[in-house]
Amino acid sequence: MHMLYDSDSFVVVHMLADAEAQDPAASEATPPVPQLARHGFEIVDKRSGKEVYLDGSWAEMFQQHILAWQRQTPTQEEVEDILDRYTGLAQNPVVVH
Repeated sequence: MHMLYDSDSFVVVHMLADAEAQDPAASEATPPVPQLARHGFEIVDKRSGKEVYLDGSWAEMFQQHILAWQRQTPTQEEVEDILDRYTGLAQNPVVVH
């Protein structure tokens, strides 16, 4: 898990797949169980107290924004305009656990 962005309005976290994790007690003779390596992005809208988790094609689309930001170094306002587009998907209240 990597924090990518944190402001007064938003937090963006990149959740990485843990494809390497295996049971160390497992026998070497037993082949590892294949796991689907997936990653996603959690966007928290601090203003509304809701979050959205993007995976699959949504995560791929968001990854394109991140790559563009790395090339072009946008302003905070430009980043937050993009993040604000995703807040319509946010239905889950933020729960501290």
